[in-house]
Amino acid sequence: MRLYPAIDIKDGQCVRLKKGLFNEVTVYSDTPYKIAESFEKDGAKFIHTVDLDGALKGRSVNAETIKKIVNSVNIPVQLGGGIRTLENIQEVLDLGVYRAIIGTKAVENPDFIRQAIDRFGAEHIVVGIDAKDGYVAVEGWEKLSDKTAVNMALAMKEMGVQTIVYTDISKDGMLAGPNIEQTKLLSDKTGIDIIASGGVSCMQDLEAVSDAGIHGAIIGKALYEKRVILSEAVEKFEK
Repeated sequence: MRLYPAIDIKDGQCVRLKKGLFNEVTVYSDTPYKIAESFEKDGAKFIHTVDLDGALKGRSVNAETIKKIVNSVNIPVQLGGGIRTLENIQEVLDLGVYRAIIGTKAVENPDFIRQAIDRFGAEHIVVGIDAKDGYVAVEGWEKLSDKTAVNMALAMKEMGVQTIVYTDISKDGMLAGPNIEQTKLLSDKTGIDIIASGGVSCMQDLEAVSDAGIHGAIIGKALYEKRVILSEAVEKFEK
């Protein structure tokens, strides 16, 4: 299983939100690149980053901070938040980011994903599916669409997508355990790499993800609150 330690960026700082609510913010660091360095030192093979301001504004906002993160480590970084055009993807990749995560735009215009993969290659394009009660949410989680997560994932597979980040919004930042059942369903139905996001609180949660045969897990708050020690998790779960 691949572990993806997370850095969520708001106003250039490393923060965590509770259930994606922008008024429920905890600031963990004003030097996110140092967090990235510590993740690499602890054995991480990949870093997951989110431009929270970008998710709301529909464009990249924290480019300088992200560039600093990318330049401070030798492992690949993936980024989500506000990536809505082919130009946005180009800008993100030009920062040195390895994979761009597309969320809202993939729901609104699935063919955009096909164009992105044609232009940049499937290895550089990840789709983020954020869901609540099985339905896909868009626009920084402010709205629910009428698409189910499973149907959306299958449609993305048709477009050539190889990796999906699946977030259960009700679990995010709550340290209540990920939605294993729904994530496994996506993994089993599509046969592509699904990364579980939201709710990881302890080593047992990671074990549940691993046992379910899910490709990877994003760990955020649990790391910052020392409920999971990254070096120990890497030792136990990274294949």
